[in-house]
Amino acid sequence: QVQLVESGGGLVQAGGSLRLSCAASGRTTSSYAMGWFRQAPGKEREFVAASSWSGGSTYYADSVKGRFTISGDNAKNTVYLQMNSLKPEDTAVYYCAATFKTLNRGVAGTARWYDFWGQGTQVTVSS
Repeated sequence: QVQLVESGGGLVQAGGSLRLSCAASGRTTSSYAMGWFRQAPGKEREFVAASSWSGGSTYYADSVKGRFTISGDNAKNTVYLQMNSLKPEDTAVYYCAATFKTLNRGVAGTARWYDFWGQGTQVTVSS
């Protein structure tokens, strides 16, 4: 089992930046892939970004490509989501997710492929 705790959310003006963190605990001696998803009110949860354990493979939703960067610090068992040039439409609850399965492009954006989820952190971007 892996426990995930997100932090770093908040209120920011459009064009600003935030960095989200997701700290993992529990069975962290095994390698795992990490993903970020978000859910806005009245909308379905959508994929944002994902990374393999090594960071050698990363994937992004088209809506955030070039603005968001996923990265990790394996020594701290923490994955980050650096969000720049934020837009009001980025407003959502952001969730991190993890799985011990091997990441590939075909499944990285599929929420049900991930086994563990954090509780979410709210990001609000004002116009």
